[in-house]
Amino acid sequence: MAERISDAEHAVMEVLWEESPLTAQEVSERIPADRDWSANTVKTLLGRLLAKTVIAHEEDGRRYRYRPLVQREEYVAGESRKVMDRLFGGRLTPLVAHLAERDELTAQDIAEIEALLKGLKA
Repeated sequence: MAERISDAEHAVMEVLWEESPLTAQEVSERIPADRDWSANTVKTLLGRLLAKTVIAHEEDGRRYRYRPLVQREEYVAGESRKVMDRLFGGRLTPLVAHLAERDELTAQDIAEIEALLKGLKA
């Protein structure tokens, strides 16, 4: 995926990752209400995502149904890699250290990381 997905476009993608294919109206109805977006705003964002070829559409009578071409897991992996590369020299340890130093890790987070590391060692 070459072009970056904006935060607004990401909100639309989350809807389509949850359920698809959907019409523009159905996407609009599923966008969190606190966004306060009109149907036209959603249609604009769908158009941008189509141009970036991260979604596709198919005709269904007089309307279109939209579906993602990029899987959520693939997107998250790419974005995670970009953050690690840009901010932490491509290394995970400085990222975790950064979060730990700022008390951003809860006891639950630490337990989950420990369990993950234990599983990787096995």
